[in-house]
Amino acid sequence: MLPLSDNFRGGIGPRWQQQMSGAGGWEVSQAGLRLFNDGTELTDYTNAQIDDYQHLPRRDFPWQPPLRLILRARFSHPSVHATADPATADPATALSGTAGFGFWNDPFGMAASHRPALPQAVWFFYAGPPSNLKLEIDTPGWGWKAATIDARRWQFAALAPTIPLAVPLMSLPPLYRLLWPIGQQAIGVSERRVPVSMTDWHIYSIDWRRSGITFGVDGCTLLETPTAPAGPLGLVIWLDNQYMQVTPWGRFGWGRVAKGTPQWMEVDWVAVSIFAS
Repeated sequence: MLPLSDNFRGGIGPRWQQQMSGAGGWEVSQAGLRLFNDGTELTDYTNAQIDDYQHLPRRDFPWQPPLRLILRARFSHPSVHATADPATADPATALSGTAGFGFWNDPFGMAASHRPALPQAVWFFYAGPPSNLKLEIDTPGWGWKAATIDARRWQFAALAPTIPLAVPLMSLPPLYRLLWPIGQQAIGVSERRVPVSMTDWHIYSIDWRRSGITFGVDGCTLLETPTAPAGPLGLVIWLDNQYMQVTPWGRFGWGRVAKGTPQWMEVDWVAVSIFAS
């Protein structure tokens, strides 16, 4: 692992891979790098993404703990409100699709020809309407969140044979409250809603250690997790027009959303440093 520091004033350097699909693109603004979705229809997949793993097999992804990711970013649109119904939220007034930055293992092979894999991620993640990724029992399945998942843990492998029986039971609220914390722990899920405006500049940080992860916003701790993926993972920064629905009670869905107006994310600078464990 080599330290990383970039303010993008000279554009996207050779260390980064690009995925600009559909109406997705990038430009250098006065603030740094702007990734944009310049309006799109439901039929078009649109993504503006930079990463450092598209050309690599998963075993050679660049990052593993202990390290710190820190960057300064803002978005064109706010998050859908945490208490809103994502099915009825107005995509013209809130960020739509998904967006974020952090580390993952590209489990669906979206940016390269990687075979499907169980997901691992350590990131700040946004999911707009009509997404519903209800993986943490006390956190909405949409909105702007600090989040981790590590479905490659042995605990999930041990629990997997019970999934066909457990999923129908999750539709009953008392059993969901009783049983899902076991599943959440098995797949290494920890989440916390980010309580700041996405349209304002903020400094986001991830301290990824072997024993756990600390997420911070503007120097204040937001979330500390008791476990962490071992890696290796790749670094990704993206903005797209997808949605996904995954719930413990068996609701699964995927699709695209239209963006009638341009949406963007600006990254002033990003740095990854290695520290002693």
